[in-house]
Amino acid sequence: MEFVADESCAGPVIRALREAGHDVIAIAEISKGIPDELVMKRAFAERRVLITEDADFGELVYVRERPSAGVILVKFDSRARRAKPTAVVEAVAKLGVRLRDGFAVIAPGRVRLARRPRD
Repeated sequence: MEFVADESCAGPVIRALREAGHDVIAIAEISKGIPDELVMKRAFAERRVLITEDADFGELVYVRERPSAGVILVKFDSRARRAKPTAVVEAVAKLGVRLRDGFAVIAPGRVRLARRPRD
């Protein structure tokens, strides 16, 4: 699967996804500091699922109704950070193509996938 990892996405998560065979563009490596709106536009234009640890992307998708090719919000506190890369890779494997055009939230022991309401 193809992803854009927002600057907030942890390096170990990006590495784990790449090691699992996924194509990941990391904003921190190529365009550090660009606004969330531009990250979202790039992911959509390239039909890549956006992976982030920044809840502001939920507002962009649901409140501001920005187009999206899919978003994964990773919500782990610092005590569970070691489990994060494995949990993300497992959730991506489990959800697969259903991530496209969806909004997934991955938290310790929990994965939720929602579809954005259509007009």
